[in-house]
Amino acid sequence: MAVQASTPIELINRVYATLDERVGAARTRFGRALTLAEKVLVNHLDSPDQELVRGESYVDLRPDRVAMQDATAQMAWLQFMTAGLDEVQVPTTTHCDHLIQARKDGKTDLLTAIDTNEEVYDFLETVSARYGGGFWKPGSGIIHQVVLEQYAFPGGMMIGTDSHTPNAGGLGMVAIGVGGADAVDVMTGFPWNVKWPELIGVHLTGQLSGWAAPKDVILKVAEILTVKGGTGAIVEYFGEGANSISCTGKGTICNMGAEIGATTSLFAYDDAMARYLKSTGREAVADAANAVAHHLRADDEVLADPRDHFDQVIEIDLNTLTPHINGPHTPDLAREVKDLGAEAVANGWPLEISAALIGSCTNSSYEDITRAASIAREAAAKGLTARTKLMITPGSEQVRATIERDGLLAEFEALGATVLANACGPCIGQWDRSDERKPGIPNVIVTSYNRNFPKRNDGDAATLAFVTSPETVMALALAGRIDFDPINGTLVNDAGEEVSLSTPVGIELPPAGFDPGEDTFVAPPADGRTVEVKVSPTSDRLQLLEPFPAWDGRDYADLPILVKAQGKFTTDHISMAGPWLKYRGHLENISGNLYLGAVSAYNEGLVGMGKNQLTGERQSFPEMAKAYHEAGQPWVVIGDENMGEGSSREHAAMEPRFRGGLVAIARSFARIHETNLKKQGMLPLTFADPADYDRIGEDDRITVRNLADLAPSSQVTVEVTTPDGETWSFLANHTFSDDQIEWFRAGSALNLIRRRTA
Repeated sequence: MAVQASTPIELINRVYATLDERVGAARTRFGRALTLAEKVLVNHLDSPDQELVRGESYVDLRPDRVAMQDATAQMAWLQFMTAGLDEVQVPTTTHCDHLIQARKDGKTDLLTAIDTNEEVYDFLETVSARYGGGFWKPGSGIIHQVVLEQYAFPGGMMIGTDSHTPNAGGLGMVAIGVGGADAVDVMTGFPWNVKWPELIGVHLTGQLSGWAAPKDVILKVAEILTVKGGTGAIVEYFGEGANSISCTGKGTICNMGAEIGATTSLFAYDDAMARYLKSTGREAVADAANAVAHHLRADDEVLADPRDHFDQVIEIDLNTLTPHINGPHTPDLAREVKDLGAEAVANGWPLEISAALIGSCTNSSYEDITRAASIAREAAAKGLTARTKLMITPGSEQVRATIERDGLLAEFEALGATVLANACGPCIGQWDRSDERKPGIPNVIVTSYNRNFPKRNDGDAATLAFVTSPETVMALALAGRIDFDPINGTLVNDAGEEVSLSTPVGIELPPAGFDPGEDTFVAPPADGRTVEVKVSPTSDRLQLLEPFPAWDGRDYADLPILVKAQGKFTTDHISMAGPWLKYRGHLENISGNLYLGAVSAYNEGLVGMGKNQLTGERQSFPEMAKAYHEAGQPWVVIGDENMGEGSSREHAAMEPRFRGGLVAIARSFARIHETNLKKQGMLPLTFADPADYDRIGEDDRITVRNLADLAPSSQVTVEVTTPDGETWSFLANHTFSDDQIEWFRAGSALNLIRRRTA
């Protein structure tokens, strides 16, 4: 299957050719009009006769393509290699964006990364060539920006091994973040299994103006829904306000929908998307979409009576929306920018900004950069300079080449900004600050990124990260403080004069068109069977996989608790990134970070440490997991609310499974993490009574009864035995379907695939 540097129009036409029949049949079946999300989903059903009950039914879907970034692609490809196939069955691409660390500047850091990560890049390039995948070299750009530029199309469906895959919803695509095992399902030609989503409608009226930006829309939605309010749902934006936002602005909103737990987010096809498609050289795609435009939006009846068609409707008036800034430590803690200073004083947060960062997959479009550059340009003219370290991250090689050609990078560099590589960098912890400050000292950074958990950006829990729009980041960089109101405040220039900032001005698309820059795409050969996949048996970064053992048919009995986490238990707490990214292709080595960030519910909130039940000693969680593994002692992990919030990284499920974890019990799970646990053969359960979480002691033992009777919609009995021999039990819920129970029994979903492809 030839993979091109853009989605072939033939593939798109095949998708559009079935819309009339399948959408019409769905209207008849439901007896009502359809939302856009429903139209795209029914057009990608593996079988039209599946049960479709929102929030309940599991369905099989056929995505059009798969995209993976280099950190997650390693484990996904390693799993695919065991499936016994010669070629991927759907278009698949790998994008090298996560392993480039920000230290000095873009050119230097890219060369360092190519040298440091040579064996990983060689593996990814050769495995892509061997099995028919497209390969985007390091320096190409962030996966989501490249997908928007090259592969996304209205009405399409894709899955990607990164939680911010929904960025493609800015082009009307149902794009969903998944773990690598989900991607392998699709790559091997099997359908993708997911729960039929609930639907949240966001009705946008009015039009953004002044300092308000698309980023402020999602910051406001995050405040309303919180980090778990979108779980199990697709968020669909509609209304006159939606039509007034640019395509890349829509992408910003959809991208950060991952922070509310949404399955994905999307906008209807409109003129802004058509303009973007044409500007990025995809006129044929725009023409094809125009021909079926009536199917690429919600039906008129939905727009007239949205509350009859969505499970929840949120109303936002863009005319009154003001600049927001969210954080620290969670992306849903929101307030208007003008109010941050007073809140910082009340909470004892530093007012000085230690670094300001513009870019990331969320906000690195041409429009984003031009709005921030307009402020930089005015600042230079008025004698202002940045009062803090300022860094700019272009989202792709195409964006970088274009903004350099148009003089925009020079506007930032005139203020002393550093231009980083076309990569994720500080957004995902790939930021070396060792030469500028000591860790452990409270400091504030402001970013246009999407995620701001503790340690997320620089590995330092003392860093307080706030997310906002690029233009607001630029204004705060000029002030050097977070108690500055860009709209009403004034700054003192080099001459001692008070000056104010004008409203930022952006340009939606480059008037001279995009400059593609360096050609960084490598297409696979016509026949890759002779390509040797490069994996050294002595490598400490790549390790071939062994299948996980199948369930032995017995109940899980007398299991110790490795960790009972209190509060936030995100994928960053479970399997942190930063320096550990280098081991993403080596399951044993990366397991050295297992639960290092977990806050123990015992021992007065000790981080990353617990009690080894075999020895009675205090150990780090990864050391304890290794000791249990080597002793053949399986174990349980217990989480609080929304366990696994954050990234799609399946390492947060593979590591505990590798180290002997059998059961995860939580008050609630984030969607991707729960699925990843199931895929790897673990048993994720939720407390039927959340208060039972509080009753479990550090030295208790856990037994899970009647596993042979595990069935959809059933409850599971969990027994707890205290150190003095007393026993009590509680009921736990699960979300396994019949098919997913087979994953559990087989030991993993991949074990089933191996059987079917043997």
